[in-house]
Amino acid sequence: MKKFWESNRRAIKFIVLIFIGWQLAIFFISLLSQRFLPSRERFMYNDGEEIINPKVLWSWANFDGIHYLTISRNGYGLYQQAFFPLYPATIRFLAPLFNGKDLLAGIFISNFCFLVFLYFLYKLVCLDYHDSVAKKTLIFFVVFPTSFFLGMVYTESLFLMLVIGSFYAARKNRWLMAGILGGLASYTRLVGIFLFPALLYEWWSGREVRNEKWELRNMLKVFIIPAGLLIYMKFLWQRYGDPLMFFHVQPFFGAERSSSRIILIYQVFWRYFKMIFTTKLDPLYFAVWLEFLVAISFLVLLVLSYKNKIRVSYLIFGLFSYIVPTLSGTFLSLPRFVLTLFPCFILLGTTKNKPLKVFLLVLFGFMFIVSASLFFRGYWVS
Repeated sequence: MKKFWESNRRAIKFIVLIFIGWQLAIFFISLLSQRFLPSRERFMYNDGEEIINPKVLWSWANFDGIHYLTISRNGYGLYQQAFFPLYPATIRFLAPLFNGKDLLAGIFISNFCFLVFLYFLYKLVCLDYHDSVAKKTLIFFVVFPTSFFLGMVYTESLFLMLVIGSFYAARKNRWLMAGILGGLASYTRLVGIFLFPALLYEWWSGREVRNEKWELRNMLKVFIIPAGLLIYMKFLWQRYGDPLMFFHVQPFFGAERSSSRIILIYQVFWRYFKMIFTTKLDPLYFAVWLEFLVAISFLVLLVLSYKNKIRVSYLIFGLFSYIVPTLSGTFLSLPRFVLTLFPCFILLGTTKNKPLKVFLLVLFGFMFIVSASLFFRGYWVS
């Protein structure tokens, strides 16, 4: 432990510092938003008549958080099969440690996983770049407009920790760990399955510099990754007779999602052009613009990441993670989903243009305040 601390002391101090700053910002935004925005109770979590969790933290479980807590308590209800099992199962497992306060358990899981994620993202970036690039990558990440979701009762932190851990283990030639973490990722979110082609490419690209005797064994360990998704599909098949139920229930969450046909991305962009000129000016209009601008920006960032030689295995995972959610015909939730596109944040971390960095950080910070405020008061953000 002492050796670990001595070799990572500066990195850990930096990570803890930005984590504390991020936490304080979220807490103050949650308090201030109560003074300036009326609430939309329909999408806000509450314990009902029996007060179980601290009221001051109820808004940490707005929107999807309601579903995760409900699943952790009662199992799957109507249309909740869209939410994968690992996160609510972990909440249910840890809730007794918090005297049954499952909201606290969910918040603890998210924030602990976020800290671990920041550490391993730092270590992953340092495998290819200087320490300063790793630090800038983390800063861009924590000030990104939807990064507050990483502290809420959402899967984002757990999923990102597993994804980055899987990539880091693969880069360190620990393929069994990479496969296990990848399998857990695909049991947490559908896009976790895209670690499979990404790590197969990672294995293929590095096989010549490693011991040939172990290469086939290492490749077979990557095949653990689809296990998480397959286990969930088996559960859905046995319980509901539909192994793809997580996909088929998507239209019931609105936004004209399609589960019967694939809609290409240019069609989605055209739909958003029309929405921009027809949606009335209200908080929903902000969400439409945010989804549209994020869709354009991260498509450009993926292309630039490729041109700037960001590692191809990262880009394979990033490209699938970007494209697949749009095939249902909407950019709904994309501002949150792009948090998984970590190669784009690495690219931002390599930026040497100081005025551009300052502009982006100020823009991200402003949008972070607005987005978090809307979320806490029950307005849709992502």
